Amino acid sequence: MRGFRLILAAALAAAPAMLSAAPADVAAAVANTAARTPENVKLDEARKPTEVLTFFGLQPGMHVIDMFGANKYWAEIMAPAVGPTGSVVVWNPTQFLNDKRRAAFAEFAARQPNVVLISSPMETPLIGSNAYDFLIMNLDYHDVYWENAERKIVRMDPDAWLKRLFDAMKPGAVVGIIDHAANPGGDTREVVEKLHRIDPAVVKADFTRAGFVLEESSDILRNPADDHSLLVFDEKIRGKTDRFMYRFRKPQ
Repeated sequence: MRGFRLILAAALAAAPAMLSAAPADVAAAVANTAARTPENVKLDEARKPTEVLTFFGLQPGMHVIDMFGANKYWAEIMAPAVGPTGSVVVWNPTQFLNDKRRAAFAEFAARQPNVVLISSPMETPLIGSNAYDFLIMNLDYHDVYWENAERKIVRMDPDAWLKRLFDAMKPGAVVGIIDHAANPGGDTREVVEKLHRIDPAVVKADFTRAGFVLEESSDILRNPADDHSLLVFDEKIRGKTDRFMYRFRKPQ
């Protein structure tokens, strides 16, 4: 635990926050494909990173937390975009990390010094307190309702899980959430187990109950052709699901 705290403190202290009113130059970071992995570049068409991060309001100098981000997709873009006065902390559950993934991330972080990877069990995201100006969680919140003994994913309490996120964010911080849309209604845990989707209304209610304020939603990633009865990994829709976007803020 002490080692984790030292890593997190070093990451946040390395780049004191100097927020700019101007938006980050996300487009330039996206266009610099030589600094990004080819696998991640291929995801741009579906993920629309410039539009997404502009909507969420990423700015130079921000301290960012990227939840479930060990594939480096968002970190490769956000780290140069927030610049040397900002930082990107990537949190990933220990259940989804191995030596190969850690080594790949270490190589990336060696080239991008304002990035660090931290981990803890999925059910207890140890991410500090009052530490971040900006959070992004892409296609992963639904898994807080998931249980899987084989992967050592235990039953979680979404309210307790979100309290950790709320405490980690600075007053006024932005929280950007993207997830696979499910049809309204139904038992959330059953829907997640079967389809890995979630009703947008559930996400809105959960984050609002946690204390966040919904500022705006966006249709940038919506796909009306998506059949919401399909598992998101079904080849007919994989990478093209109907996704909703919410921008929340922690009150000042």
